[in-house]
Amino acid sequence: MQFPQKWQTFIEAQRQLQYFKDIEESIAEQRASGTQIYPKDSDIFNAFSYLDVDEIRVVILGQDPYHGPDQAQGLAFSVSEDQKVPPSLVNIYKELAQDIEGFVVPAHGDLRSWAEQGVLLLNTVLTVQKGKAHSHAKLGWEQFSDAVIAKINDENPHCVFLLWGAHAQQKGRNIDIEKHHVLNAVHPSPLSAYRGFLGCQHFSLANQWLAAKKIAPIDWKIKNVGTLDLF
Repeated sequence: MQFPQKWQTFIEAQRQLQYFKDIEESIAEQRASGTQIYPKDSDIFNAFSYLDVDEIRVVILGQDPYHGPDQAQGLAFSVSEDQKVPPSLVNIYKELAQDIEGFVVPAHGDLRSWAEQGVLLLNTVLTVQKGKAHSHAKLGWEQFSDAVIAKINDENPHCVFLLWGAHAQQKGRNIDIEKHHVLNAVHPSPLSAYRGFLGCQHFSLANQWLAAKKIAPIDWKIKNVGTLDLF
C-alpha cells in the first residue's frame, strides 16, 4: 500500500526501529501458528492512506480493531457495508442524529467518506487476535500510535482531537492545545455511552472550531443511507 509522502516516510522510519520489528515478527509468528489476526496485513495501516499529516482536520482515537471475522478494515469504528453496525458505532450514530442537523442514520458502518475528508480514524493498537479484545495491547503498538500523535501535534497546523474514553484521553496529554482543539468524552461503548458520550456534541463542536480557524468543516453525513432503527 502506498501512502501520502509524509506518512510514507514516517512508517518506513518506524519500521527500522527494533520495537516495530518485534511487532511484525510477533504477528508473523502468530499467523504462522494458525492464529487469526485482524485486520489483514494489507489493511493494518489503512487509516494513513487517505490524506497526509498536514491535511488531517479531525483525529478520532479508538482502542483496538474489531475482533470479529471480516469486521476490521484498518479504520477505527468503521466496518464494510456488508457488516452489521457494531454497538459502539450505533451509539456514535445516535449522537450524530441528535447533534448534526439533517443527519440520516445509514444502514451500514462504512466511514471511509470521513477519512477522505481528513478524519484520521486511528486505533491506538492496530491489530487483534480473533475473538480476543485487547489481545495485542502489549505488543508495542502503543509506541507507534504515540509517535503518530506526536507527529500530528508537531506538523499539522490545526486539528481537532476527539478522545473518547480514559485510554484515549491519556494519549492526549502531550497535545499542544494552543494549536489544536481537544474534546474529551467517555467511550461510545454500550457500557459507558450513557454516562456522557450521548449528548457530548463533539461533531458540531469540532466543526465550529474548524470554521473559526477558517478550515472547512467535516460533512458528517454518510451516503447510501438506509433504515437502521437506533431508537
